[in-house]
Amino acid sequence: MIRAPFLFRPALHYFPMKITRRIFGFSLLFAPLFFPISGGSANEPAAHRKYLVFVGTYTAKTSSKGIYSFHFDAATGQLSAIGVAAETPDPSWVVVHPNGKYAYAANEAGKASTVSAFAVDAKNGKLTMLNQLPSLGEDPCYLSFDKTGKYVFVANYTSGNVVVFPIGADGKLRAATANVRDEGKLGPNKERQDGPHAHWISPSGYVADLGLDRVMTYRFDSVKGSLGAMPTPGPQQPFVQNALELSPGTGPRHAAISKLRNSRQFLYVLGELDSTITVFGTTKEGIFDGAIQRVPMLPEGFSGRNDAAEIAMHPNGKFLYASNRGHDSIAIFVIDPGNGTLTVVADVPTGGKEPRHFAIDPSGKYLLAENQFSNNIVVFRIDAATGGLTPTGQVVEVSSPVDIAFLPED
Repeated sequence: MIRAPFLFRPALHYFPMKITRRIFGFSLLFAPLFFPISGGSANEPAAHRKYLVFVGTYTAKTSSKGIYSFHFDAATGQLSAIGVAAETPDPSWVVVHPNGKYAYAANEAGKASTVSAFAVDAKNGKLTMLNQLPSLGEDPCYLSFDKTGKYVFVANYTSGNVVVFPIGADGKLRAATANVRDEGKLGPNKERQDGPHAHWISPSGYVADLGLDRVMTYRFDSVKGSLGAMPTPGPQQPFVQNALELSPGTGPRHAAISKLRNSRQFLYVLGELDSTITVFGTTKEGIFDGAIQRVPMLPEGFSGRNDAAEIAMHPNGKFLYASNRGHDSIAIFVIDPGNGTLTVVADVPTGGKEPRHFAIDPSGKYLLAENQFSNNIVVFRIDAATGGLTPTGQVVEVSSPVDIAFLPED
């Protein structure tokens, strides 16, 4: 499916132009729409060609046993099953440490939720449990590492708090050094915004809270492992706002942050509840300011149920991708290299139901879409010039897939 661009203005209104659609099965064809981006080697694809892939799943009421491992060849796009990497309950988010030796999983189990640490055996794709600690909240749904790699950040969705766990030299999790609950005015959706719902946390301390329609900004101290309020205004310390406000009912779920380019960065926030992406840019002082654009993820005229799910930027910084659950598609955007704004160019069916997550392989050649309700992973080839997606024909079965993490093998 192909969508013509929309015209946007900073006032956050959008005006649809005439839309032309053609169907080529799952194929996507459109004229090259890209701009050169400065940065040289920073935008070069990863040199590795072979990867271990760990897939997190939901195990409750499914046939899944936990985390599964695969081989992925970036030269051919081949995804080959290895087997069960670790039996563990509801590992809804899995991350591999930058050193490649350890992996961590959020075990999403209500009040009994935990965070698990594993040792990685790169030879056979197995994960060995090191230790497991309570997540100190309900339903952890996202993990990330701080910039030093010494801490794991946890976003607990139902309880609306974020927790920091130090990582020992042996890879084990240590006692939490921070536990902060998001606070603020709730959004208007009475069912989904009944309280704070932390859903994503960045290495620098940005937290997308679905319940508050905010991206919270915390100050992380990598020595103490603490999360705190941003500094107040002063002659030696610029003011940094404690939250970025989104339109009521947006329901921020995940976000993507661009690389620093021409002294500016851009933050792209996916709204789960209204199926939009809101763009924030930095000021000349390097501070994220008010929204500069709000773009729909769905084609004009679609009126069915939809929950936006995942967002990711291509390694070259030219394209942005976001998944729709309900419309069951990946929306593709071109990023303006000057002002960071988005132009929607296409939406591509994911070949399954409920694409809760997808991942772009580190080489930037392929996108792997995880269809939770159809129990499969569909592999797409990425057009380097246009960002377009074409299915390779490879569909891999795995029960209730919800997260993918890559580890270089060569």
